[in-house]
Amino acid sequence: MSSLAHLRYAAALIVLALLILICVHPASVQPLFTGGEALPSDAVVLFDGKDLSEWRRCRSDEPAGWKVENGYAEVRGGNICTKRKFTNFQLHIEFWLPLMPKAKGQARANSGIYLQGRYEIQVLDSYGLKSRRNDCGAIYGVAAPLVNACRPPEQWQSYDVFFRAPRFDDEGNQISKACVSVLHNGIWIHHGVEIPGSTVAAMGGNVTAPGPIMLQDHGNPIRYRNIWVRPL
Repeated sequence: MSSLAHLRYAAALIVLALLILICVHPASVQPLFTGGEALPSDAVVLFDGKDLSEWRRCRSDEPAGWKVENGYAEVRGGNICTKRKFTNFQLHIEFWLPLMPKAKGQARANSGIYLQGRYEIQVLDSYGLKSRRNDCGAIYGVAAPLVNACRPPEQWQSYDVFFRAPRFDDEGNQISKACVSVLHNGIWIHHGVEIPGSTVAAMGGNVTAPGPIMLQDHGNPIRYRNIWVRPL
């Protein structure tokens, strides 16, 4: 066997060994989101996996009634809102969708994240679909995501949302619309999209005032974790 043939044979053995190592030790391949990412020093933690003390039932002073276990909160018993209210902010939130193979459309692992309780970023199992304005990552009824960045159900996913509230002059006249940019699993799906007004099923209220983060109960056991916000 020539020297070149020896080198090719050795290279092939190395590649084979690496493939075997990956297959035998899949735990060595880390998921993108583990719930332990670095937290900005100016972040306000809204849910750290322990309790929902920063939340309450929307339009009520009652405690949020969602189940909390294993570091996540699971949807049950109505919409919940943050006790704090925000104007301009960066929001990080991670979510997990159940597998619902017999469900279709809006019945397939549905929830939503409402900015100021007024503007919804849709949460839905839209894996593998051509995204529309009511699919996962959509600004509900306003804009479809630029690309479908969904993972299959039963995997953790993330949104990083950058929100600027609508602006008004001293007389209360609107001079600019709400504006949002969103990363889904680290991929830009919206950039500087203007929102003309409150989306479907929003809380409403005075649009000139700060508002809470609202998580929607749409009847499906969606899970949320690692939620924090940075007022901007």
